[in-house]
Amino acid sequence: MPYLDDPLIIFTDLDGSLLDHHDYSWKPAQPWLDKLAAANVPLIMTTSKTSAEVAALQSALHLTHQPFIAENGAIIHLPPGWQTQEQEPVHVMGARYSDIRQALVDLRQRYDFEFRGFGDVTPKQVAVWTGLSEAQAELAMQREASEPLVWFGNDLDFAHLKKCLSREGLALTRGGRFWHVMGTDAGKGQAVQWLSQLYRQQRGVPVASIGLGDGPNDLSMLETVDYAVVIKGYHEHQMPVNDGNGSQVFRTTEFGPHGWSQGLNHFITLP
Repeated sequence: MPYLDDPLIIFTDLDGSLLDHHDYSWKPAQPWLDKLAAANVPLIMTTSKTSAEVAALQSALHLTHQPFIAENGAIIHLPPGWQTQEQEPVHVMGARYSDIRQALVDLRQRYDFEFRGFGDVTPKQVAVWTGLSEAQAELAMQREASEPLVWFGNDLDFAHLKKCLSREGLALTRGGRFWHVMGTDAGKGQAVQWLSQLYRQQRGVPVASIGLGDGPNDLSMLETVDYAVVIKGYHEHQMPVNDGNGSQVFRTTEFGPHGWSQGLNHFITLP
């Protein structure tokens, strides 16, 4: 169990984890957010959301002084305090959005794949898919390095799409609501590893890491951290966390921010 005497860093998924799956509220987690802020424990959003969406949430949660990981690990934003002479404010892991869109359009035209991405539809349609307002949907459509897809085809065609994307240096990751297309070298686990290493370099000492998530796209993050919290999700996907690196795994019995708090209660003791 981490202790306050040890440097600690927390990586958290948002939708279905810190944020309620249905109404996107974090209120049940507010007591823990206050404790972490008082103890100066870095809380790093690690999400499929876009930078524009995370920036708005960071402001509401008073976390603008912390880095964040967006678009399932394809984008890492560093605040001024975390930047070095070698590091830019925004670090892109994987392919750019324009290249991803071009590959998807070409493949759909060539093989008649049945899918729609955010780049194919209006904010109104994205709002229907997500439950967001149209204004929030517009923020979700400001992609930089990944594309969410809704798949309408059969399993055979889907397997073919995966192979085609792989040849283009792209991969599919399963989220809570969508499939996400991004570069093969991007992912929450890779981003968490990169940012943890930067944090250790800045502090000059080892650091304990906790990760919290509810969906398949969180698995690489949960397998990278020292302490993993698998939050009960509103889906039927298996969540087999490979703890071969010696990480400890706790599975919650509650959903969303209630489960998020339950996970932190299990691993941390704060005043």
